[in-house]
Amino acid sequence: MKKILLIALFSLINLSAFSQQTNKKGSYYITWGYNRSSYANSDIRFIGPGYDFTLLNAEALDAPTPLSEFKTYVDPGLLSIPQFNFHAGYFIKDNLSISLGWDHMKYVVTDGQTVKVNGVINPQTSSPAILVDPAYVGTFNQTPLVLDPNKFVHLEHTDGYNYASIELEHYNPVYQSPKSRFAIDWLQGVGIGALVPRSDVHVFGVGQNNFWNLAGGGASLKTGLKFNFSKLLYFETTVKTGATKLWDIRTTGRSVDHAEQSIYFLEFYGALGFTIKGSSK
Repeated sequence: MKKILLIALFSLINLSAFSQQTNKKGSYYITWGYNRSSYANSDIRFIGPGYDFTLLNAEALDAPTPLSEFKTYVDPGLLSIPQFNFHAGYFIKDNLSISLGWDHMKYVVTDGQTVKVNGVINPQTSSPAILVDPAYVGTFNQTPLVLDPNKFVHLEHTDGYNYASIELEHYNPVYQSPKSRFAIDWLQGVGIGALVPRSDVHVFGVGQNNFWNLAGGGASLKTGLKFNFSKLLYFETTVKTGATKLWDIRTTGRSVDHAEQSIYFLEFYGALGFTIKGSSK
């Protein structure tokens, strides 16, 4: 993954010499949009007094707000409920920008699925002690167990699986109308960031919707199209993929308990953007 990101970074810098974009240097921009995401199956390790076990190859899905609840997409007081994307950036060259972003994705491990489990679970775990259902007590080696959310495990990052990143973005012109009133750019980007989830987790029936915490970090690549309707207004459609590592997921709400996992995501989002002309000095 590191080699891929380095190749992408050098490619962005080298490609900038061939772009024909003009009059962007010194400009600022902001975008707001919404996303759908998918996730590779993940190994999730749960650690605490009396237990250390790993769910192998657990399935998880995103949790989009239904379009029937359209008000949440347009009401300013509810805009943060759906899976949203916010980015703000600055053009350091006519075809190269740097941005800060907040990708509010959602990640829900599917309840009721059967997964293989490795590790050890004692009859009493955590502190204060939690009595474990006998069906989930023992030493496990590739043992199939059902993810019962009330007796075993429930995990979701739905408030959410937040990827806060800094990104370098390059733009290549694809099309420009004769009078320059409409243009299409191809964008490519590379980013690094931190994971700040708000995780709702229950282990052996005990847990809570935890507060946001710095849980890990990651890196990402993206590509997409930017449709410029004027010098000020545009719309972009983007596909982003990333690799993240979360080493401090809050679970039961007790400091002695936590979880760890790696999440690989594929995200698609559409966003409306505004450009503000600044100084090019």
